[in-house]
Amino acid sequence: MKARELIQTFIEKVITFQDTLYTAEDQQYLFNLVLDLVGEEDSNVAVSDQSLIGLKDALLRLAVANSRIEDLAAEQDILGAKLMDLVTPLPSAVNRHFWHQYESEPQQALADFYELSRANDYVKVAAIAKNIAYQVPTQYGDLEITINLSKPEKDPKQIALAKTMKQTGYPKCQLCLENEGYTGRLDFPARRNHRIIRFELAGQTWGFQYSPYAYFNEHSIFLDGQHEPMVINETTFKNLLQIVKQFPGYFAGSNADLPIVGGSILTHEHYQGGRHDFPMAKAPIETPLHFNGYNDIQAGIVKWPMSVIRLTSANATHLETLAAQILTSWQNYSDPSVQILAHSEDGTPHHTITPIARMRDGQFEIDLVLRDNQTSAEHPDGIYHPHADVQHIKKENIGLIEVMGLAILPPRLKDEMAEVEHYLCDQPNQMAAYHQEWADTIKAANTSITSDNVTELVRTEVGKVFMRVLEDAGVFKRNEQGQAAFIKFTQHV
Repeated sequence: MKARELIQTFIEKVITFQDTLYTAEDQQYLFNLVLDLVGEEDSNVAVSDQSLIGLKDALLRLAVANSRIEDLAAEQDILGAKLMDLVTPLPSAVNRHFWHQYESEPQQALADFYELSRANDYVKVAAIAKNIAYQVPTQYGDLEITINLSKPEKDPKQIALAKTMKQTGYPKCQLCLENEGYTGRLDFPARRNHRIIRFELAGQTWGFQYSPYAYFNEHSIFLDGQHEPMVINETTFKNLLQIVKQFPGYFAGSNADLPIVGGSILTHEHYQGGRHDFPMAKAPIETPLHFNGYNDIQAGIVKWPMSVIRLTSANATHLETLAAQILTSWQNYSDPSVQILAHSEDGTPHHTITPIARMRDGQFEIDLVLRDNQTSAEHPDGIYHPHADVQHIKKENIGLIEVMGLAILPPRLKDEMAEVEHYLCDQPNQMAAYHQEWADTIKAANTSITSDNVTELVRTEVGKVFMRVLEDAGVFKRNEQGQAAFIKFTQHV
């Protein structure tokens, strides 16, 4: 296809896009705008996909060929976001449509905003589809495994150029409201086509958006309008319960607020949510509990590798109060007999909670996952962190998503597991040395490994490792001593 035909085809789709700003009278204006972005050379361009996003990708290749941009992922993302901004309504229009639709059909308001976020390429549908995802049955239910291949690895040239850039400190982080419409830089993602729904939470302005590289269905982020550090307190529980009431069908949860057990961004208060039923949500109550003064709350210890207390009630206020009481008790609770310590000698706190809220059968439900970020000489990365013998699979922090039973594993494992499979089948391989002991254990336990069953076998073994990762992160271990200590803590509450 000739370049100018490509541009014309693209802008025709822009004009017919849902809720577009433009009409047929704007064709010449749009043509010249896009021409300026991608260059005027009328060369031939290979176009295999004539969807809006496919045409955008072809325009990026044209811009590289015309030296309008460098062949760097960041520069292509910046230009791509500019092109897709042409089909994205103004923030005021997006918010107006959302809340108008919400008045009569809240579910449709969410569906429309999600569809816009996918259609304008803010949610990277094609990239997400590259992820390897499967389930593994365990004693705790089916754990979910994802090898994350969606986020492109940074080009060394891009990294070098980014280091030469002057740091502006704007936006303060990738979760600030200031990201909406931001062009982006080599060291900061493009957000020109980004839109945020404003809503009120605890008397403050918050934002609701979808995650560009989603790990599950309708993966959402709820972010504080102010750049304030994350904190887990009674307001957190109140906020989460309000969100699941206001956004029907979504769960809402928060990463913990301490290093090691916390999320990747502790500098900006935010929660995650979405329309997904995680393995932990499906796990049953194993040990019923009763807390004095809260007769209208059903409580219990969840059958899960981590230490989880589940509270269920129609009374959100009572749930908030009891959750806060459990948090305060946990923040100050020590039990040396099971290596649980609330504070170091210098007063450094070690205890917090990863909370997850949802609505179930018309009632509020909140899971409180107890976290402890102590380290030791034996476990310098964290006593309740993946231990050294499983770090060949997963060594990163166990955040909110992993806590709920969805493993987000690094992209290196795609190729590394293929080499493990070759090794198990006695084929030439380049298996990493740090997988050797694990692979030998698998080989010794399975006498009939073939090329037909080896992939399923390795996937199952990765799932078992993830189960161990979660058990490592559990503060009260899944043995008689650990569970007795867990009951002792609940009685202390």
